[in-house]
Amino acid sequence: MPSALPLGDPAPSNGLLPATCLDGAAERTFSIYVHIPFCAVRCGYCDFNTYTAHELGSGSSQDTYAEAVSTEIAFGAQVLVDSGLPTREVSTVFFGGGTPTLLPAADLVRVLAEIRKQWDLAPDAEITTEANPDSVTRESLQELKDGGFTRVSIGMQSAVPHVLATLDRTHNPDRVGLAVDWAKEAGLQVSVDLIYGTPGESIKDWRTSVATALSYDPDHISAYALIIEEGTRLAGQIRRGEVANIDDDDHADKYLIADELFAAAGYSWYEVSNWSRDESTRCLHNLAYWRGGDWWGAGPGAHSHVGGLRWWNVKHPAAYQQRIDAGTSPAAGRETPDAEARYLEEAMLLTRIVDGMETSALQPAGRAAIAGLIADGLVVPEAAFAKKVVLTLQGRLLADAVLRRLLDF
Repeated sequence: MPSALPLGDPAPSNGLLPATCLDGAAERTFSIYVHIPFCAVRCGYCDFNTYTAHELGSGSSQDTYAEAVSTEIAFGAQVLVDSGLPTREVSTVFFGGGTPTLLPAADLVRVLAEIRKQWDLAPDAEITTEANPDSVTRESLQELKDGGFTRVSIGMQSAVPHVLATLDRTHNPDRVGLAVDWAKEAGLQVSVDLIYGTPGESIKDWRTSVATALSYDPDHISAYALIIEEGTRLAGQIRRGEVANIDDDDHADKYLIADELFAAAGYSWYEVSNWSRDESTRCLHNLAYWRGGDWWGAGPGAHSHVGGLRWWNVKHPAAYQQRIDAGTSPAAGRETPDAEARYLEEAMLLTRIVDGMETSALQPAGRAAIAGLIADGLVVPEAAFAKKVVLTLQGRLLADAVLRRLLDF
């Protein structure tokens, strides 16, 4: 089942933001995230805020969802104006889920049109939707492109049937290649997402998945280690001994294989779990998150961030619809992390990207740790001499350990 929302302070029904959010706002990027909480089937490893048709119950509907989330977008634009935020172009938009492409392409285009109406889109704005390979057609992808989308991220996960079965993924592996071809034909940039470390996945299986993904010649590849989340079906299967647990050494071996094969095919890492052909094919939306930009998250359970303030919407689509119908903020709570929490988060995010973290942003204990990290082969010496912390390949494998040393805990 979906994970719980964080605790926080009550959010005002009018959504207004405190004056502290205005500080430096003109220099920060602004993005929009649209959450589409619908899935045809709940995957056994997933704890995202998603719902299948039989889980929705009354009070919400896929048919009226585009209207509801468009209403929140208009509400959000007014909140920012009323809160005194400067007008900024939207640099990136990301439709995530769930499976956004379970909605008709016309609905996604309608929501994007509302974003364009309420905020100016930058001329080169990156507009992405996630998609399952069995939830798109040649026609729907062309409709998305014609409606303003620039990029599609396809959930491949694996090319091996028994691995997909363990993950409860229902698509035919051959469908991925078709979806990639259709997206390219439409003129969309294409990313494929892989998951490694599934119980029962052999090294040979993983090599097959990586080689298959590369054969599609995508612009961008993501490869994520499987994490077992409490409350998921897969966690229960592991607890009962029905499938083997995940293994950190197996994860490390598969990460090294992926990085080697991606590099040989011309892809470079720019974030620990992401590789691209060049800078023009990096996911700019995710980079906006990692670099501390502002974004408005629309939809049930969506999270937002403006000027250090974070808030999150009510989780269930029915509760969300009720707030939208009432004309009040769908936010369930909010918080402003203190200086220590912000420092920890900045270090955690910036050290994961190839651009690195300025050593001047580290506290004295963190700067003192750099020499040891160089000696242990965990950070790039040349970058450190240029006053940046950039992880080596070994450092990427041990990113959490590097962070602990930089933060002295």
